[in-house]
Amino acid sequence: MGTIVVVGTQWGDEGKGKITDILAEKADTVVRFQGGNNAGHTIVIGEETYKLHLVPSGILNPGKLCVLGSGMVIDPQVLINEIKGLEERGMDTSNIKISDRAHVIMPYHRQLDKLEEEKRTSKIGTTHRGIGPAYFDKISRIGIRVGELINEAEFAKKLKTALELKNELLEKLYGVEPLNFEEILKEYTEYGKALKDKVDDTSLITSRDIEKGKAVLFEGAQGAMLDIDYGTYPFVTSSSTISGSVCLGAGIGPRAIDSVVGILKAYTTRVGEGPFPTELHGEQAEALREAGGEYGTTTGRPRRIGWVDAVVLRLAHRLNGLTHGVITKLDVLSGLPSVKICTGYKHKGRIIKEWPASLEVVQECEPVYEEMEGWSQDLSEIDSYEDFPLQAREFVARLSEITGIKFSIVSVGPRRDQTKIIENIIF
Repeated sequence: MGTIVVVGTQWGDEGKGKITDILAEKADTVVRFQGGNNAGHTIVIGEETYKLHLVPSGILNPGKLCVLGSGMVIDPQVLINEIKGLEERGMDTSNIKISDRAHVIMPYHRQLDKLEEEKRTSKIGTTHRGIGPAYFDKISRIGIRVGELINEAEFAKKLKTALELKNELLEKLYGVEPLNFEEILKEYTEYGKALKDKVDDTSLITSRDIEKGKAVLFEGAQGAMLDIDYGTYPFVTSSSTISGSVCLGAGIGPRAIDSVVGILKAYTTRVGEGPFPTELHGEQAEALREAGGEYGTTTGRPRRIGWVDAVVLRLAHRLNGLTHGVITKLDVLSGLPSVKICTGYKHKGRIIKEWPASLEVVQECEPVYEEMEGWSQDLSEIDSYEDFPLQAREFVARLSEITGIKFSIVSVGPRRDQTKIIENIIF
């Protein structure tokens, strides 16, 4: 059948959850390959709204194997509560598998995340979920993996070593009370028991599914501009968010990837601190924020709003090797007299077409816009893309021309039926 990777092309919150949910209908296996519960995917099915943070969006399609890959960092309490919440709403969660190599978010990770952010003079905008410190421990080789969490003796040994280091840091650097070994051991041992039956070698499972010709969908979190290597560093997440990280985070070889689908909004948003060249302020930003419901799924924070940025999208296209693009929330632009596309940046008298590594340069850039005629019709209930007003279709075509991204789907609302196909994305 084949494999498809779904990634974000901006600063996250592009609508990946909805598109993953739609593509998952024809998938056999859905794999989340990076990030933690700092991500949030909102999916609307009929009158029901689901907000997922760790469980892959494929869970809302019955019978799909849903995998939490080794590239994730997992807060077991959050995961258990999320699974319980799905079960209470009638969802079958027996098909969830957790990589034994995924790392565990511990109480000291959450505490250090908050303390480190408070100590910074230049805030990152972390969610305080412990994501960064958990990845730090992974790279420092003192992390605790899920396979160790479910082994009581091994977990106790690993926790003792890690907690000695963390308590010294908490006491001497931050002047706070140390954490209690026995309390954490007892709490997390229970989490391990609750999750044990779902833990497996998911790299092996996923690879065998691909070898058998099954349809496998890989679900990313955040977006290209939050990538630890290529995003707006240091205002980024702590994992690699681009398609190449599927190989590491799911445990498959690069030849196994067939298609890469990039999701983008018809405008741009970001949460937290960091550069945002096309950011809008005042009434126009507020109007778009309210029309698009731009508040964080995980934190509830209002998102910053700006025009769509082709410089950002060209970078995302190049990094991810996009074979298809999906535009979401095109309906939010309805009713505007004109819409804008940022085609490049002006910096000290010259035009920049590609994203610079230096944030100092980015801060000095002025966006260069191409303005297009808007449309008055509400797109959300129009049956097909061909029936969209000419101005809306011209906007999509021009964005494709400027960025090089071939658009296959346009979404004009949160419901599954508000997804208009230009060209089918197939396994």
